[in-house]
Amino acid sequence: MPKGLNISLEKGKKRIVIIGGGFAGLKLARKINGDDYQVVLLDKNNFHQFQPLLYQVSTSGLEPSAIAFPFRKIFQDKKDFHFRTASALSVNPEKNELETSIGSINYDYLVIATGSDTNYFNLQKLQDVTMSLKSISEALHARNVILNNWEQALNEDNHKDQAKDLSVVIVGGGPTGVELAGTLAEMKKFILPKDYPELDFHDMKIYLVEAGDRLLASMSSFASVYAKKQLEKLGVTCMLSTTVLGYEDEKVILKDKESIATKNVLWVAGIKGNSLQGLPESSYGKGNRVIVNEFNQASGSTNIFVIGDTAIMSTEKFPNGHPQVAPVAIQQAQNLAKNFKRLKKNKPLLPFNYFNKGALATVGRNKAVVDLPFLKLTGFFAWIIWLFVHLMSIVGGKNKLFIFLGWSMNYFTRDPSLRVLIKPKETDRR
Repeated sequence: MPKGLNISLEKGKKRIVIIGGGFAGLKLARKINGDDYQVVLLDKNNFHQFQPLLYQVSTSGLEPSAIAFPFRKIFQDKKDFHFRTASALSVNPEKNELETSIGSINYDYLVIATGSDTNYFNLQKLQDVTMSLKSISEALHARNVILNNWEQALNEDNHKDQAKDLSVVIVGGGPTGVELAGTLAEMKKFILPKDYPELDFHDMKIYLVEAGDRLLASMSSFASVYAKKQLEKLGVTCMLSTTVLGYEDEKVILKDKESIATKNVLWVAGIKGNSLQGLPESSYGKGNRVIVNEFNQASGSTNIFVIGDTAIMSTEKFPNGHPQVAPVAIQQAQNLAKNFKRLKKNKPLLPFNYFNKGALATVGRNKAVVDLPFLKLTGFFAWIIWLFVHLMSIVGGKNKLFIFLGWSMNYFTRDPSLRVLIKPKETDRR
């Protein structure tokens, strides 16, 4: 392992090291002026991934390349910018040093934007037997598992075994869970009977299991009621106030309810912040998120900043921290970029104030919910807004074009042609 990242620093210039190229880290790196600071961005992938559309990769609606964009292409013209593919291992605040998987690097300012990971709520055994959707690799894994099980259904001798192969249980009734359930329900109705004419898709059940008393808990009750009604019309069984205890013998074990037999379990029930060794234990709050002040400075530090999902800032309006969504991450990055300019000029920092522009989720074709501060919409117009917002948020004009063309074809044909089962090399030998 090299001793350092071998990045020279111009005399008199300060270095900002950003860990993570998600919504927060990417926005911050793009906003910082290379004349003012040297920027070093670290990420375990060499690309930015658009997480809100991972569910479409897992259900064969989009290719993974459509929602990924290489960091090096994004920053080709950025002055004094350096990218390294690496994982952050630990930080030494006293030495202003970060240890990574490829060596150590010193910093003047450290920005932790490591995002979040799937929260199994102390049910760690589920991590090995269920599918999660926090990365492109996980989405591809889910796609392979589900497609493979559907193929295996053809070889079963009875309806019970076929139902186990075909049926899907989605744990978590947030936007991802709702969007997954709606997409799979429409596949069951319009696509799968054409792909598998030998199977009876009455045997395929789609369950959406939520521990809370309503879907889309972060949105309005109006949106929750609409989403549940539309999903049930599509044939989804919505199980509210239902706790998952485990998964054994290809059955989802539920508290005080009958277990569900299935080979396909998607866990999208919650998220937790990604921690970094070296910060004191007292730095972490609820959900493994780093406690920050109104300037996004880590507790007890003036040169370590935390933004995005892994930061928790308690305010009068958000006593339990801001929601872990992309708009918060982006706005925190924008505010921090302004503050780095102010630090350069020895001006006082600006506190972060979140402006909630609204929330949205799609339930299926022509069906979505949009919660705006001044208006609540459902149906076709809300669906158009959902499409536009997501399309404009994608990085890269080429990706925008490919997604728009793909969505257009899918809309008119009801048949995305991406159901490709790509097996690992060792299992592909016959």
